[in-house]
Amino acid sequence: MKPSLRSALLQFTLIAFSLCATAQSTPEYVKTADAGPHGSAPGMKVKLLNENGGQRDFAVIFHPGDEFFAGLTQFAEEYHVQSAHLTAVGGLHDARLSWYDESKKAYRVIPVDQQSEVDSLVGDIALLNGKPSVHMHCVVSMEDGTTRGGHVLGGHVSPLLEVWVTVDSTPLLKKHDEKTGLNLMDPDAKP
Repeated sequence: MKPSLRSALLQFTLIAFSLCATAQSTPEYVKTADAGPHGSAPGMKVKLLNENGGQRDFAVIFHPGDEFFAGLTQFAEEYHVQSAHLTAVGGLHDARLSWYDESKKAYRVIPVDQQSEVDSLVGDIALLNGKPSVHMHCVVSMEDGTTRGGHVLGGHVSPLLEVWVTVDSTPLLKKHDEKTGLNLMDPDAKP
């Protein structure tokens, strides 16, 4: 093979490889309006643990295959939650976490396409346009101990997810903020 043909073939191969690598690393973005729950949680079980002075404490337990973001939204609607905070531990078969890119006003997806442990999951629930809106952040660990974290877009439970929800007696509201593109808590807003 002639040296010039070999050089051209090598350059073509390098360009093709570079294009493939770029295509594989192009991040997926989700608009804030599409960042809500998708799916269902048919195995979800709820138990009221305590009720005192308008505050209620719940255990919300999810089983294999449940989409926990959709389940928590369903729970908040069924139990008329207007303000709450939550924590959780358990395991996920898959998760879609994200990082908010302020310049794009969209969430950059961080896929976790494997079994993982929920090391930390914290969140809140407040009213947005009269309906409960769940907001969560999560850190998960893989079998080698590496972690991923971010804003929760969704995920499927395996084997179990135990969520502890404290419902407060005073409603809190969220409002859409045009500047950031996010639905933000407004403690001064009245229902």
